[in-house]
Amino acid sequence: MQRIPITPRGYRRLEEDLRLHLEVLRPEVIIAIEEARAHGDISENSEFDAAKDRQAHIEGRIRYLEHKVTAAEVIDPSQLPPSDRVIFGATVTLRDLENEDELVYQIVGTDESDVKNGLVSVTSPIGRALVGRDLGDEVKVITPRGTREFEILKVVYI
Repeated sequence: MQRIPITPRGYRRLEEDLRLHLEVLRPEVIIAIEEARAHGDISENSEFDAAKDRQAHIEGRIRYLEHKVTAAEVIDPSQLPPSDRVIFGATVTLRDLENEDELVYQIVGTDESDVKNGLVSVTSPIGRALVGRDLGDEVKVITPRGTREFEILKVVYI
């Protein structure tokens, strides 16, 4: 099985989501199915159909989350030795060479990326361009809006 890198924060979120689905959503949908079934003929019962559809969705999500939790390789950036090299978990400060803006991103797993909050996936264009690069390097990133160039100003592991 291929291991999937994830930060401790991302792993906790996966576990919380799995627990929610197992302990709250699954029992709720079982009750909804029982109540809909109690209304009589299930062949023309839209409540029953909706509850069964929801159950299928929840069960699919549970299988997905169980796989992710099982395959997760938790990497705690704060436990990594200090380095000027960008690897998974690094928080990187960049300078956009076009407009001189500074951007800060942490390289995280695919399930925890959130660009608006500075979390970029290791598999995203910017994540792939940064991993393996060093402090001071200039990096070209091919994005949907064209090629952008950045300079790596700071690399920390927190």
